[in-house]
Amino acid sequence: MTEQQIESVLRKAPRATPPDGLLQRLERDISLPTTPRAIPAQAAPEAWLRRWLPALGLEERAPRLLATAAERHGGCVWHVYEDLGEGALDPAHPDPERVGVVVALIAELHTRAAGHALVPECRHFCGNLGAPFFAANLADAIALLERLAPPRVEPTPEQGALRGRLLTRLYRLRDDLPRRVHLLETLGGPDTLLHGDLWTTNTLVHPTPRGLMARLIDWDHAAVGPVSYDLSTFLYRFPKPERPWILEAYRRAVAPAGWHLPPTWLLNVVFETAEYARYANRIIWPAVALLEQRAAWGFEQLAEVERWFDALELALPD
Repeated sequence: MTEQQIESVLRKAPRATPPDGLLQRLERDISLPTTPRAIPAQAAPEAWLRRWLPALGLEERAPRLLATAAERHGGCVWHVYEDLGEGALDPAHPDPERVGVVVALIAELHTRAAGHALVPECRHFCGNLGAPFFAANLADAIALLERLAPPRVEPTPEQGALRGRLLTRLYRLRDDLPRRVHLLETLGGPDTLLHGDLWTTNTLVHPTPRGLMARLIDWDHAAVGPVSYDLSTFLYRFPKPERPWILEAYRRAVAPAGWHLPPTWLLNVVFETAEYARYANRIIWPAVALLEQRAAWGFEQLAEVERWFDALELALPD
């Protein structure tokens, strides 16, 4: 199916959502994620793929956005992407050559975008994943957990104990907030454009006549922030013994731009802070569901976040 055919079908669709069978037919040839989004954010994936990445000379390193279709009342937007097939990195058995081309692409994104005129525009539409993200998520998670108590919510004794343990963790992080923010701002790296969701499932490597080529998919969480946010996400996907050589590959890739990463013990702090920011963010939404809908799954999700806290280790060997 060509781009023109897809756009024609979507344009003529008479319903608020694509007609029965259309999604299935499209999915044979393309990727078609459906994401509810706030109005300003609806433009962000399109801006990344059609404006920001081309401005950095990286348009070939992401899937083409073929078409978009909006639900009539603005609740959802369908993004129709080129299907790049398989080729994700295997974190359990990382191949140095394949990992290397992905790391080189990540470094290229970071170094090309740092200081670019697009950074303020991206920050405006997509937000900041650095110190503001950590501080805001921490404050919101604490405020919401504090409200998960009678009379608003009637937790069981076990649920009440879970809430208390999570609050204790978050209070300790709040006490340590000034130190962590200072380290993020001074050692996390310059503000640049981030992919924002560097799980290995979002990294594809394919052979080409010029050799292996890496591409990144799923740019929905892309934003501005320090490189430590992307690096921590990526490194934590791999077994701990593999992480030092992956980080070293990134060090070598950014060195020509004059970038020098901090020593390991400081990197461990900023990487850990990025993880804590993500954990705090994941506390917010179950807590909101419990307060607004009395959602039964809310405490189950909070228990899962506690397991993440328990399992977190330093990203790099001391």
